[in-house]
This record gives sequence, structure tokens and C-alpha cells, in this order.
Amino acid sequence: MRGFYFYICCSELLRMTVKEIMTQLEAFGNEGIKKILLKHGVKEPFFGVKVEHLKTIQKKIKKDYQLANELYATHNADAMYLAGLIADDEKMTKKDLQAWAKAAVSKNISEYTVPWVAAGSRYGYELAMEWIDAKEEHIAAAGWATLSGLVSLKPDEDMDIPALKKLFARIAKDIHTAPNRVRHAMNSFIISAGSYVTALTKDAIATATKIGAVTVDMNGTACKVPDAIAYIDKVIDKGNHGKKKKVLKC
Repeated sequence: MRGFYFYICCSELLRMTVKEIMTQLEAFGNEGIKKILLKHGVKEPFFGVKVEHLKTIQKKIKKDYQLANELYATHNADAMYLAGLIADDEKMTKKDLQAWAKAAVSKNISEYTVPWVAAGSRYGYELAMEWIDAKEEHIAAAGWATLSGLVSLKPDEDMDIPALKKLFARIAKDIHTAPNRVRHAMNSFIISAGSYVTALTKDAIATATKIGAVTVDMNGTACKVPDAIAYIDKVIDKGNHGKKKKVLKC
């Protein structure tokens, strides 16, 4: 027992603090990266840290539910992204996830970090269906992105296929009048649903055909809106149709 308590005490002593991590993030900051990220919808405050450096810190921490929430609460976009990488998704409460979605004003957080963590939690589908009705663009986009994550990750038998099918009619009706990033997230959902869930492929392609080209303001970057039909066809041609992802976080 003495050895066990010694291990616990040492683990607590070795645990990195938010202050220590923020100091590291600031040291990793790069003005060139920051300018690029600003163009891609990341909002101040942040230092401009490359993902490879965030992953260096992630490897030291692995998973830490409390530290993830503390980092996220700084509202620094670099720290928030790192929080998603180290979050223990299964421990996340509904209240935690709601707070994360609300604070996710940067595009990389609302469309990647929050959906990754939500999809790995017990509340992913429930919250995604709630978020897609939100008036706030970043929350609605997070909802659609979470649905994309869920269909790419979860076994088909664990999903409500009829309910997901109904979303295509909604997308066909609303996508061209939806807010900018919501349009992008809706298009991504069509691609994910058609690529990862064979029972949804026909509906996904039919919806993409009906809506035609999707226009999204990319803020002058070289990024383009993927053609849903071409993307799904490419997945099928490569023999990856219906093959699920093992992890979402990257």
C-alpha cells in the first residue's frame, strides 16, 4: 500500500500546471503561423503554435480531464486545442460540453476540437442534434461537425439511421441560406455520411445532386469546398466505403 500511495503522490507532483503549459505554448508561438491561422478563422488570444508542438505536450500528459477543462477555460485558442487532445472524452459531462461549444468561437475549436470530444463522449448525438438548431453560427457548425464525427467513428448499429436520413431533407432545404460555416459543416456531413455509412450513401449522393455547388467564403485562403459526390465516389473507388475511423483527434 505504501508503494501505491507513493505512486499517487509522485503522479500529483509531476502533473503539469496550466501556468507551466501556457509558458510552453508562448515559447512555441510563431508569428508566421499565427498570421496563417488568423486567415483560417482562429481568433485571439493565441500564440500561433504548430500542432506538432501541441502533440509534444500531449504525449507528456496523455489524458487529464481536469487539466483539459482548466486549459479550455483560458480561452486561448492554442490551449483550447490542446485541451481537446488531452481530454478524457468519456468523463466529459453534458455541462462541460455545453460550455465548450459556447466558448468555441475559433473555427478550429468549433469544427474540430469540440466535435472530437463530443463524439467521444456519452452525449455526442444528443448534443449534436441540439446544437444544429442553435442560432449561433459556431455552435450550429459544431453540431453538424459532431454528427460527421459520429458517423465516421461509431458502428452503424449504434446509430439512429432513420433519424440521420431525415437530416438530408433539412440540408437540401436550408444549406444555401445557412450561415457560412454551417454550410461548410452541412456539406461535410453529407460527405461523411455517404462515405462511412453504406445505408446513407444513396441519400447523401441524391442530396448532393439536388443542392448542387455549395458556396462558402474561405476568407481569401486557398481552401475549397469539397465536391460531395466526387469525394464519396473517390472513397468508394479506393475500397474504403463504410470503413470507420479509429480516432478523430489529430
